[in-house]
Amino acid sequence: MGGLLAYSGITTKVKAMESRFITDDGFREMASLESVPDAVEFLMRIPSYASIFNSLEEDKLHRGVIEQRLMLSLYDDFAKLYRFSNLSQRKFLDLYFMHYEIALLKKCLRNALDNQKFDLDLSVFQEFLDKHSKLDFAKLASCENLTELISQLEGSPYAAILDNLSNVEEPTLFDYEMQLDLMYFKAVWKIKGRQLSNNEKKVLSQCFGSKLDMLNIQWIYRSKKYYNLSSTEIYSLLIPVQYHLKKEEIIKMAEAGNLDEFYTALQSTFYGSLELTDLSERPDLEGLYEKVLNRIHRITSQRDPYSMAALNSYLYFKELEVHKIITVIESIRYGIRADIICSYVIKN
Repeated sequence: MGGLLAYSGITTKVKAMESRFITDDGFREMASLESVPDAVEFLMRIPSYASIFNSLEEDKLHRGVIEQRLMLSLYDDFAKLYRFSNLSQRKFLDLYFMHYEIALLKKCLRNALDNQKFDLDLSVFQEFLDKHSKLDFAKLASCENLTELISQLEGSPYAAILDNLSNVEEPTLFDYEMQLDLMYFKAVWKIKGRQLSNNEKKVLSQCFGSKLDMLNIQWIYRSKKYYNLSSTEIYSLLIPVQYHLKKEEIIKMAEAGNLDEFYTALQSTFYGSLELTDLSERPDLEGLYEKVLNRIHRITSQRDPYSMAALNSYLYFKELEVHKIITVIESIRYGIRADIICSYVIKN
C-alpha cells in the first residue's frame, strides 16, 4: 500500500508520457518518408518533439543539430519527472542524473580531442543543470584541447579520472570514455545500497546489474572479434561487477581461443539460457544486448508499477526511442530502403 500511495501520482504521469511513444506503425510510416525534412515534419506532429523542432529551419537539419534537439527532448522529460517527484523518488533520479552528466561530458571530450568548438544547446535543460550539476557545460563545450578541458573540470571527480590517463602512451577517446563509464558504474553500484529502499535496490540491481553483465559480454566479444586482445588485456577493460554472470563464466569467455568457443561459453550463462537469440548462428551481440534489457525493464515495471521501476523503465525506453529516431533519420539521409530501416528499429 505504501508504494501505491507514494507512486500513484508519478506512475500516472509516466503512463501519460508513455502514451506519446512512437509505435511500430509510426516508425514504419517514418521509415517510408523520402527526406530528412519530411522526417522532421513527422516528428513535429508528435507532442513529445513538436516544441523541440518547431523553430528549426530546413537548412539547419544536419546530423549534429537533430541529435542535439532529440537529446533535449530526453533531458526535458527527465526534468519534468524530477519536478513531479517527491523527495524519496528524487534520490533515485539524482543517481540517474549522473548518466546524463557523463553523456554531456563525453560530447565535450570528443570535441576537445578533435580540437573543435561547438555550440551546446541545453536551453530546455539549463535551469535544471544549474541546480543539479557543478559543471559549467558552456565553458566545457568551448574547450579546444584536453588540457583546457581538464583544467575546467578541476575540483570535480572527473578531473582526476581523466588526468590519470596522462601517463598512458597515446590514450584514445575510447580510453577516456571507458574511465568515465567505469566511474559511473562503480558509483551507482556503491551508492544504491545507501540511498535506496530494499525494493528499489532490487529493481535497480536487476536492470543495472544485467546491463553491466551485457556490457562485459560485449566488450569480451569485441575484444576477440576486432582487436585480438589477450585475456589479461580483456580483464583490464571489464567492469568489476557481476550480477548473473559468474566469475568462471567470464574467465571461459575471456580465454576462449576463438569466437566459436566464446559463443559456446556464452550459451551456458544465464543470458544464453534466455533463448532470446539463436547463438548457434553466431549473431552480433548488439541485438541480444537490446533484447535482454528491453525484457528486464518491461518485467520490472509490470511487476512493480508503483515503484521506481516505472521511472527507470520510462527513462530507458525514452532513450531507446531517441536512438531509433536518429537511426531512421540517418538512414533516410543515405537513401536506405524503408524495409531495411524497419529491420533496424522494429524488433520482434
